[in-house]
Amino acid sequence: MDKVNIADLTEEQISFQLILHSGSARSKVIQALSEYRNENTEGADDLIKQAKQDLRAAHDIHFQMVKNEAGGTPTPLSLLLMHAEDHLMSTVTMKDLVQELLELFKSRNL
Repeated sequence: MDKVNIADLTEEQISFQLILHSGSARSKVIQALSEYRNENTEGADDLIKQAKQDLRAAHDIHFQMVKNEAGGTPTPLSLLLMHAEDHLMSTVTMKDLVQELLELFKSRNL
């Protein structure tokens, strides 16, 4: 995945990039549970790895925003950005929970 430079994007495009990457990760996390339920453990593991890559891309964008703000360039707050941040944080939580559940299921041969 190519690194996104937020300096090249509008405020709306930044928000949509966060939503894009976190949404892709969320879909893969949900699909991982489905794959595991269908006894495709390798497929589930691969989807979690892919979700982590998507989240890395979103976190990179987020880090650039934090870095800019720390450097004195404030981030304009909008409802769209709040939605994007909420989407990212809920996906991170979901990924962590599903990852732990899959490990629990594996340890108990479920």
